[in-house]
Amino acid sequence: MSIKNNNIKIKAISRFVKDRSSPENSIFLFSYDVEIKNNNDFEVQLLSRYWHIQDGDGNVEEVRGPGVIGLQPLIKPNERFGYSSFCPLKTPFGMMSGAYQMKLNSEEIFDAAIPAFSLHATEHVD
Repeated sequence: MSIKNNNIKIKAISRFVKDRSSPENSIFLFSYDVEIKNNNDFEVQLLSRYWHIQDGDGNVEEVRGPGVIGLQPLIKPNERFGYSSFCPLKTPFGMMSGAYQMKLNSEEIFDAAIPAFSLHATEHVD
């Protein structure tokens, strides 16, 4: 899924990490890859992240913090920034969505929505 906000396009893809999960202990680890494309004629900077994570039981965790993977990247015009990270859940399925706080050259700050994507351990879902 992807969404455009202020000409920022965000895509996320998740995968179940079977060898790092422990279903018998209700630990399901998912990796996700995010690609952020700046479709503007000027650079933007990713300042912070907000994640809304919901597991299959309806429990919600909200995560906020500076940057991503320890970085606050500048994304040049028409360039992409990508990274990978992880999310543990207590259930074999869930959803993630959120937003990145971005800054334009002009110092204007805006939120770029991260479209919802599913976390799904197919072999463990009835």
